[in-house]
Amino acid sequence: MRCQIVHLAETDVPLLQAINGLFGTVFADPENYGSHPPSPGYLQNLLRNPGFIALAAVEDDEVIGALAAYELPKFEQERSEIYLYDLAVAGSRRRRGVATALIERLQAIGAERGAHVLYVQADKNPEDQPAIELYSKLGNLEDVFHFDIPVPRQPRAGD
Repeated sequence: MRCQIVHLAETDVPLLQAINGLFGTVFADPENYGSHPPSPGYLQNLLRNPGFIALAAVEDDEVIGALAAYELPKFEQERSEIYLYDLAVAGSRRRRGVATALIERLQAIGAERGAHVLYVQADKNPEDQPAIELYSKLGNLEDVFHFDIPVPRQPRAGD
C-alpha cells in the first residue's frame, strides 16, 4: 500500500467533499450522499468539532478510501468510545490493506485520546460480508440488535 492516511483538519473541506462523493459511489447511495450536499461552512464547522474524526486514504491526489467516526464521551467513567460510522474503499483499490490502515490510524487516534474502545456496526447481508470479515480480524463480534427510532421531522428553511 502506498497511499497516505490523512486526518482531516478544519481547512480540509474539499477533501471531506471528496470523501462524501466516494461514500455515495461505493455505497451506491447518491440520494443520501449527493442530493443535498452540506455547505462548505457546515463542513468546516464539522471538521472543527473534536468529536468528529475523518480520515482519508489518498493516492496520487485521489481519495481511494475514507472513514468517518465520532468520539462519544461516556458518563459512567471518565473515558470515551469511538464509533466508526462509515468506512469505504474504492472498488479498484480493495484487498490492498487500505481499510486496515484507516482503522489502525483510528485506533491510534483513540489511544491518544484515551478512548476505551472503538466500535462499528455491520449488517447481516451478503453486501457487508467483506466488512464483517475485516472487522472479525480486528475485533470481537458482539451479538446485538440495532433499532432506528425516528425523530419527528421539523420543517427546514426552503422546504
